[in-house]
Amino acid sequence: MAKRISFSALDIIRKILSENVREGSICIDATAGRGNDTLFLAELSGSTGHVTAFDIQQEAVDSTLALLEEHGLSDRCDVLLKSHSDMDQLFQEESVDCITFNFGWLPKGDHNISTNKDTSIAAIEKGLRLLKNGGIMTLIIYYGRETGFEEKDAILGCLPTIDPQLYTVVEMPFVNRPNCPPIPIVIFKGK
Repeated sequence: MAKRISFSALDIIRKILSENVREGSICIDATAGRGNDTLFLAELSGSTGHVTAFDIQQEAVDSTLALLEEHGLSDRCDVLLKSHSDMDQLFQEESVDCITFNFGWLPKGDHNISTNKDTSIAAIEKGLRLLKNGGIMTLIIYYGRETGFEEKDAILGCLPTIDPQLYTVVEMPFVNRPNCPPIPIVIFKGK
């Protein structure tokens, strides 16, 4: 029997990340959440790479730090209680190999606290300038119920304005899934 291939937004993004993030990569997890992407990037970038994770919730920072410690990878990462829109305060332009975003709310957290269109779009714009040529940015837009529609519409509205001479933007919506399925997006810097 053939192995079932998974097609969640996260599976798609992780497959793309695993093909692009290498030993020594400098990565940003712009929305640390529970730390799963921070851990994944730390494993991919190896002992010579580094991951900086951002989140505005102490609960997310604590979860991420605990997960990294549990896996013995906390020395490869910085986890900051800071907005992703401040990433340009820590990194120079064209110095980062990979940036990941998961827009929405903290899994199993307070759904009244979520990312918002203003800081998210600012973070995307700053992140694009931080990417090295050949770098990659991934976005997953989680939305639904009472939250996220305004942010989703704003992000999807800004993507077509990204300079096609410098970046390639690929949006992969699930067109036949009900109930506001997450939207995976990949942005490559360079041709």
